[in-house]
Amino acid sequence: MTDPETLAWWEDGERLFGTALGRMTDEEFDGPSLLPGWDRRHVVAHVTRNADGLVNLLTWARTGVETPMYPSPEAREAGIAETAALDPPRLRVELIAATARLADAVRGLPDAAWSVELRTMQGRSVPASVVPWMRCLEVYVHAVDLDAGVGFGDVPEEVQAAVVDEVFRAWERRDEVPDVVVFAGDREWGSGAVAVSGPLPAVTAWLTGRSRGDGLAADGDVPAVPRWV
Repeated sequence: MTDPETLAWWEDGERLFGTALGRMTDEEFDGPSLLPGWDRRHVVAHVTRNADGLVNLLTWARTGVETPMYPSPEAREAGIAETAALDPPRLRVELIAATARLADAVRGLPDAAWSVELRTMQGRSVPASVVPWMRCLEVYVHAVDLDAGVGFGDVPEEVQAAVVDEVFRAWERRDEVPDVVVFAGDREWGSGAVAVSGPLPAVTAWLTGRSRGDGLAADGDVPAVPRWV
């Protein structure tokens, strides 16, 4: 079985994304998000299609039949574009339906299936038990990306710290860990030469590429960091 704490984080994350979405009028769907090149409707479309992609992974775990998240990167992009073209009321309905399908897939997965090895879009092999955490990353970070009154300060500190852990793990896998040591309260990441410190929400925003280091202190300028994903 997957970690009960992660399941609770995931449920809270879906609610937080719903809060951000609920603050947007239909007219605001066409406004910019915090992701370069994507308006808000594309963020909502991505989160919608991601739920179905994760259902595919859990289907793989349940049946043993290889079922990738998406048939191809091109199919993923086409699905997001098609969903983003829906009118806002329909897009809201699609998100709710996809989220419900994911919840049903999680609840219905047999205990033994949580240990089945799957493959992510990036080609990593992971157990099915990681899927709820993969969804946490999507809903919490993209709730902030909607730029609708939800910030990293609204994300539980434990979740923010886990997001930062994930960022550093991604850099380690690509051998791209920057030469920094990062402090947020009593939390610390990295072992580099450049010290950067500040409130945890500011650290999370910077390391996930959602800010250039606003609210942080450093030995000189706050450095640029590699992309996260």
